[in-house]
Amino acid sequence: MKIQFLTAGILLMSVFAMSSCSKDDDEPTRPTPVVTLQSKVVANVDADAGKKDLFTFYSLADGKVVPNSDSASTKWDIAFKATTIIVNGGSSGPGKGEAQVITGVYNNLVAAPETGYKSDAAATKAIAGWYSYNMTTHIITPVAGAIIVLKTASGKYAKLEVSSYYKDAPATPDLNSPGRFYSFRYVYQADGSRNFK
Repeated sequence: MKIQFLTAGILLMSVFAMSSCSKDDDEPTRPTPVVTLQSKVVANVDADAGKKDLFTFYSLADGKVVPNSDSASTKWDIAFKATTIIVNGGSSGPGKGEAQVITGVYNNLVAAPETGYKSDAAATKAIAGWYSYNMTTHIITPVAGAIIVLKTASGKYAKLEVSSYYKDAPATPDLNSPGRFYSFRYVYQADGSRNFK
């Protein structure tokens, strides 16, 4: 009887020892890399399509629309109303937001410029010259090569390119195309550097 208990005990300890040792124990744990560079494509951000004279606030860090009730906070980075785009800084908000529009190829812009940024003022906004207006067709078209480079509310860098001002981004919008719906792509650098690669 004692031999049976002893044998059963040894067998049980062997099973326990084998189950506690696995292949994972032999491999060193690797830290999860921190992702600081975020790329996003956004469609149909309502820029006051209902003409209520309200901005739509957007957080580049979080990749989402921020409630209007947070307009006086640093929870948003950029906001849209019709063709006006503001940043969270200067006269538009309490953040560190500044911006400039540069001309170039979006994918080739691998670092934000060091200088040239402006904050919003009461009479002028930092983001201007991103679109053209056709007096004949009354269509608003993003300027080819116009890249918005900005410092966010927290002072981080981002680049943004508007691809359409119309709902569902039609290839050839007309007067029947619902306007005030922004489609854009952006890259947000969370580590505080100016690098976009």
